[in-house]
Amino acid sequence: MRFTEGLWRLREGVQLFRPEQVYEYSCDGKKLILRSPFRRVEHRGQTLQGPVFEIEISSPFENVIRIRFRHFKGVLEKPPYYEIYQDESFTPDIKETEGSFIFTSGKAKAIIRKNPFGVEFFYEDRFLTKSDLGYAVAPEGRFCLERLHLSVGEMIYGLGERFSAFVKNAQRVVMWNEDAGTISDMTYKNIPFYVSIRKYGVFVNDPGKVDFEIATEHVEKVQFSVKGETLDYFIIAGKDLKEVLERYTLLTGRPELPPAWSFGLWLTTSFTTQYDERTVMEFVDGMRERDIPLHVFHFDCFWMKEFHWVDLEWNRENFPDPEGLLKRLKEKGLKVCVWINPYVSQFSSLFDEGKEKGYFLKKPDGDVWQTDDWQPGMAIIDFTNPEVRKWFASKLERLIDMGVDCFKTDFGEKIPTDVVYYDGSDPEKMHNYYTYLYNKVVFETIERKLGKRNAVVFARSATAGSQKFPVHWGGDCLASYESMAETLRGGLSLALCGFGFWSHDIGGFEDITTPDLYKRWVAFGLLSSHSRLHGNSMYKVPWNFDEEAVEVLRFFTKLKCKLMPYIFASAVEVHERGIPVMRPMILEFPDDPTCLYLDRQYMLGESLLVAPIFSETGEVTYYLPEGVWTHFLTGERVEGGRWRTEKYDYFGLPLFTRPNSIIPTGSVDDRPDYDYADGVTLNVFEISNKTAHVYNTRGEVELSVKVERKGNEIHVEVLKDSRKPWKLLFWNERLEAVEGAETRELEKGTEVVLSFQRAILKTK
Repeated sequence: MRFTEGLWRLREGVQLFRPEQVYEYSCDGKKLILRSPFRRVEHRGQTLQGPVFEIEISSPFENVIRIRFRHFKGVLEKPPYYEIYQDESFTPDIKETEGSFIFTSGKAKAIIRKNPFGVEFFYEDRFLTKSDLGYAVAPEGRFCLERLHLSVGEMIYGLGERFSAFVKNAQRVVMWNEDAGTISDMTYKNIPFYVSIRKYGVFVNDPGKVDFEIATEHVEKVQFSVKGETLDYFIIAGKDLKEVLERYTLLTGRPELPPAWSFGLWLTTSFTTQYDERTVMEFVDGMRERDIPLHVFHFDCFWMKEFHWVDLEWNRENFPDPEGLLKRLKEKGLKVCVWINPYVSQFSSLFDEGKEKGYFLKKPDGDVWQTDDWQPGMAIIDFTNPEVRKWFASKLERLIDMGVDCFKTDFGEKIPTDVVYYDGSDPEKMHNYYTYLYNKVVFETIERKLGKRNAVVFARSATAGSQKFPVHWGGDCLASYESMAETLRGGLSLALCGFGFWSHDIGGFEDITTPDLYKRWVAFGLLSSHSRLHGNSMYKVPWNFDEEAVEVLRFFTKLKCKLMPYIFASAVEVHERGIPVMRPMILEFPDDPTCLYLDRQYMLGESLLVAPIFSETGEVTYYLPEGVWTHFLTGERVEGGRWRTEKYDYFGLPLFTRPNSIIPTGSVDDRPDYDYADGVTLNVFEISNKTAHVYNTRGEVELSVKVERKGNEIHVEVLKDSRKPWKLLFWNERLEAVEGAETRELEKGTEVVLSFQRAILKTK
């Protein structure tokens, strides 16, 4: 939303007011409340007419500063509200000087100048940004706005799963969930949170339509505006971007730890394809016959009868014995997922019950709000009603009792604003927030039935806080390299908003997937946190493409299973700290200028660099930061700090291990959920000083090993012993044991088995 035309002029019909001075204030030790008129008051007559703003400064916990800017106080505030963490025991430090206030929260501080009014934000003595609050009366309504200063070279990232340019500078971004695929600047997951390369984040605490102008209306500023009389936002500071994400996810919620089986390969029926029990079993048995580990089978929409979505009833014409079918799938070692959404066709068996009990969104006149846009005469479930939540949960529980393990929670974006909610929620703000309530009900139902850390959904829409209910996938992409690349951009943007677990439709959802694209996307998909084969009108089993596709899918699925001790350790870090599994390069290398722009490669966890191939030729250009990197598949050592262009066959891609890394790999390659500590190999690369942790599937540490180089010696210390067999493999190093270990030279390096809790090795 733009209010000005350049430096001097306002847009036609716009009045713009700003707080000019601190005229009076109060402080209760927890918060500072300032009252600021729109002009300097030099005599009593100037206390008449015009707005006086109230600015409240507080802190929920260390290194986070909250600014609440308000004009009229009499406006009725309606839900929904984001769930925000507040440490009630925390007290910021508030000091007054002659010309300012200094508000300190941990190492973050705001310096508030009294006259003229101004606010500058710092982390220790490092300048972050400064404020330029305002209030606009425009033809479109009344708005509160903030313009935060951008320093020279400052770049902005995040704001949800955005498929446009990774760096958000020079973009207008509007928080409004849409079902629009991956081809535009609209998205399923709008998150009013961004991070700056200057190591701070900004979260706008408003679930409605927040409008961001990022170095557009004013190229030196990030402007965000909301309609109404109040603007509420947080400045989140840290020593690095990881610490910023850690605090943001403490504020809005950390992701739950998904079950280990969910990291395996998912196969779906696809959307509009014809399928019945025979088709399903042919797919499942076909994967097993070809030695492709399969872990989850997903039934997409047509597990229910057409025109009846959602009635949460199996289509008995195609699936006459669903209980038996689910039992047979479980006997083959599979978990089962089924598709749902929060929309109810008027032909659904749930419609009359929901209408009678008032369980749907209503029009202002009391009628059920309905549309034909998706299902005939469909209504939308009103999750603000606690009885509705119990009702919907009971329908899901019946499916779980039948053998369903999880749900693909599709849709949640088509939420109208001309409706009335049970709890009186503001329909404009509920448009984005609806998905939070929807996915929370489903996730908590699974958790309640199957136990904590056994719950997972496969969600498309999201808002701030939705990261608590993993997993999310990237929505409807096309079967093209361009769409594959834009999908990755979206996932990396979402990762910088605290979403630690993310997936996408391997091979693309729309259009015809070529064998070439399928094989390249398989490599990308199996090196993502979660991996699902899915499409619209095509079955995505590999033998539909060619025999090489079978081999490629087998290779990368088994590779992921072997990598599960490493991937699951990254998953635990998501749960404990909010640091994503798939990480933009800037998260690990914020001080490398080249990494500021990279959106076609990423870090899988802390130590593995992945560069998917987006080309029919098999050529890929990628960047390695400084240091000696080792290709995880070939053992090739490469000096970083430079760009590389290479060509790969379908069984390879740039998959490099960062220097000073330990990558635990498992002894099992046919499933993702096993005893990771039993027979684990700790792969050591260019070591200086590193500690590796191996977790069990409950997220508990079973094995911890510290490896440190001291001159020509390497010291190994077991900090926690699993009492299970394990070994170290030092890649590209020839070592001999000095004490406490046995060594064996291999072609790729030296294998080490410890005899005691400590060992010393010597380089040859």
